[in-house]
Amino acid sequence: MDSAALKAMQAPLKEAYRGDAGSALITLRAKGSVDDQKIACKVETGRAIAEAGLHPATGGSGMELCSGDMLLEALVACAGVTLKAVATALDFKLAGATVEAEGDLDFRGTLGVSKEAPVGFRAIRLRFDMQTDEPQDRIDSLIKLTERYCVVFQTLNTKPELSVATNVAAAG
Repeated sequence: MDSAALKAMQAPLKEAYRGDAGSALITLRAKGSVDDQKIACKVETGRAIAEAGLHPATGGSGMELCSGDMLLEALVACAGVTLKAVATALDFKLAGATVEAEGDLDFRGTLGVSKEAPVGFRAIRLRFDMQTDEPQDRIDSLIKLTERYCVVFQTLNTKPELSVATNVAAAG
């Protein structure tokens, strides 16, 4: 896809959103079911069922997906798609690119071993390796815009409002 095709595809959406801001508000959903035989959760991805379980550092077998890995994978996927879309829109000559995310966890927090150890990632690093002959100012602009428009990056970067609800039904 080239810049003109991307802009033509997105133009009616942008116009609709300018005219009716409410039409741009979409609720995305994820759903999973807790496995009744093992410590795992089957997550519906829209394409298949992904089974998430404990990371081996918390006693897991390593056979299920770790939700921390899935978070980093979501970041890589979103950043990669955003990078490509922005490059296309800018007519940026990108011969190829890879995206890598890595994050540091202290499992003492997750396992309740230390109240001082945080639960969750202490740091996440995102790296782009690109093949391009573009000048540095265009590369800088591409990365800046990719950060700005990457939904997962911005969600992690600016803490969203979170809430938890519980529905309880009698077992059996």
